[in-house]
Amino acid sequence: MTQQTGLENLLQENRRFPPSEEFAAQAVAGPDLYEAAAADRLGFWADQARSLLTWSQDFGQTLDWSQAPFAKWFVGGRLNAAYNCVDRHVEAGLGDRVALHFEGEPGDTRDLTYADLQREVSRAANALTDLGVRTGDRVAIYMPMIPETAVAMLACARIGAPHSVVFGGFSADALRSRIEDAEARVVITADGGYRRGKPSALKPAVDAALAKGAASVEHVLVVRRTGQEVDWAEGRDVWWHDALAAASETHDPVDVDSEHPLFILYTSGTTGKPKGILHTTGGYLTHVAYTHRVVFDLKPERDVYWCTADVGWVTGHSYIVYGPMANGATQVMYEGTPDTPHQGRFWEIVQRYGVSILYTAPTLIRTMMKWGEQVPAQYDLSSLRLLGSVGEPINPEAWIWYRRVIGGDRTPVVDTWWQTETGGIMISPLPGVTAAKPGSAQVPLPGVSADVVDDTGRPVPPGGGGYLVLTEPWPGMLRGIWGDPERYKETYWSRFENMYFAGDGAKKDEDGDIWLLGRVDDVMNVSGHRLSTTEIESALVSHPKVAEAAVVGASDETTGQAVCAFVILRGSAGDGGEDIVEELRRHVAQEIGAIAKPRQIMVVSELPKTRSGKIMRRLLRDVAEHREVGDVTTLADSTVMDLIAKGMSTPGATAQE
Repeated sequence: MTQQTGLENLLQENRRFPPSEEFAAQAVAGPDLYEAAAADRLGFWADQARSLLTWSQDFGQTLDWSQAPFAKWFVGGRLNAAYNCVDRHVEAGLGDRVALHFEGEPGDTRDLTYADLQREVSRAANALTDLGVRTGDRVAIYMPMIPETAVAMLACARIGAPHSVVFGGFSADALRSRIEDAEARVVITADGGYRRGKPSALKPAVDAALAKGAASVEHVLVVRRTGQEVDWAEGRDVWWHDALAAASETHDPVDVDSEHPLFILYTSGTTGKPKGILHTTGGYLTHVAYTHRVVFDLKPERDVYWCTADVGWVTGHSYIVYGPMANGATQVMYEGTPDTPHQGRFWEIVQRYGVSILYTAPTLIRTMMKWGEQVPAQYDLSSLRLLGSVGEPINPEAWIWYRRVIGGDRTPVVDTWWQTETGGIMISPLPGVTAAKPGSAQVPLPGVSADVVDDTGRPVPPGGGGYLVLTEPWPGMLRGIWGDPERYKETYWSRFENMYFAGDGAKKDEDGDIWLLGRVDDVMNVSGHRLSTTEIESALVSHPKVAEAAVVGASDETTGQAVCAFVILRGSAGDGGEDIVEELRRHVAQEIGAIAKPRQIMVVSELPKTRSGKIMRRLLRDVAEHREVGDVTTLADSTVMDLIAKGMSTPGATAQE
């Protein structure tokens, strides 16, 4: 049998959506960007850095790659991220422009202008300085989705103190390990935030984390959001409102070197010890300002932009705080869940604020599909002019539904591929240039070099599948793993020589466009064919009765691995029964081929997801192979796995050959 060096490329998608003439004519980015970047890549990035940001001292060298894989961008340049995101807009006469339309889950609202932000961020920077924080010290942030979270991040940036934001859903132990790794001096938290209609406490997790260790922490700054009772450590704990009231509203931002650390953001590593992804100031800020502007076609004087991510993830860092604010955008920030108090909450918000650009995740889009089209149909969504998707590959059917139902069959959809490590978007359509293909991330952005290679590191031909790599350094790239340079080299640069490999499988179609196939560890080997779980999931979701699907490879004596699928049916499909299982197996065979037909399909009510909405296929694999279910600490709802395991032992829930 021949050795398979790439991934099978099986699912075909032929629908095309070119930009309207009207959209293309007014687009921020035209085809000339590709030409300029191809002619002089480093010159192109230098132009972006100088035109999009304000530098207190210009840089002399665009890129120093002499210590590869450790990059230095815009060498010798000096700037301040908070000044670029706030003060310069006020100085340009835009102090009255709304920066944030905040809506709390209970319905409370607050608008902050850029002038308001300047005062708040300056006060917070002074308060942190009063607590002993100096340039270079680390500050941990464990907060709900409220304006103070963005203010805290910008205040850290203002004094040159790298922040480490830990998503508010993480446990006390996860928080402690991240505080200890970064040796944070101060933790900024809140009494709690509102989620699913009730207050959800945050401070107790900080108290528990500090009781078990994290000796570097000297103070805890506490925002009062819910008014919950909190334990108080005299001398350590300080109320945010007291500290800010006592602080001056003027503060001189600290000029830092282009390569000064801006933040650390932890991602879960396969070995268990969290990886602190390090981003620095000049390159990162250039990358997020540029990509936010060209990918979302931003017109800051009239757009209302809404990214629905949490600030605790990289999407919130890059496309709520740093990118949009560097560009002077007006945006919506929403605290709570999409179905509180009803399933139309998101569309109510779009209608209320006249949101024109929406950036959300496929998981959420598929959830909305499950709830049904009648929900968004009750709201006026005509203000929307561009839709974006982030977090994982989007199934073609979810893409089509998003454009048709939410975008009124007229808005471009930008499906963006990037990672915590890349800092900003790397592969995406440009909305005024690219004829969009449902489900494809399509082409590297101007200035970004990416390819799909086989096992030996050679580019695959059109129609081939393999591994997604980045072949040239880019400004937003991570500068390492905090405190562990060897792990950085081993994790990202050891698989292919001189290429960054992110762990994602991909294919190139006949046009050379890139399709993401999910993590390489989500690839199955069935009878010598390497199949992508993403493609089989997309085939299942293309069936009108399926809202969401997760596919895993379970070991099989005959075929090596067998395809096991878990599906959630749409509300209109009833409970399915055995007929639906057979129907879906036939549907996959028809869409992809008999080789991909699932050995078993299980109809479930929920899927195990991390708190950022990614499906935890590892746990499903445990269930499919009848093993004890592994570590569930990052699950949003740990009861989901009990229900699925019960279902697996119920006759009639699955169909097998």
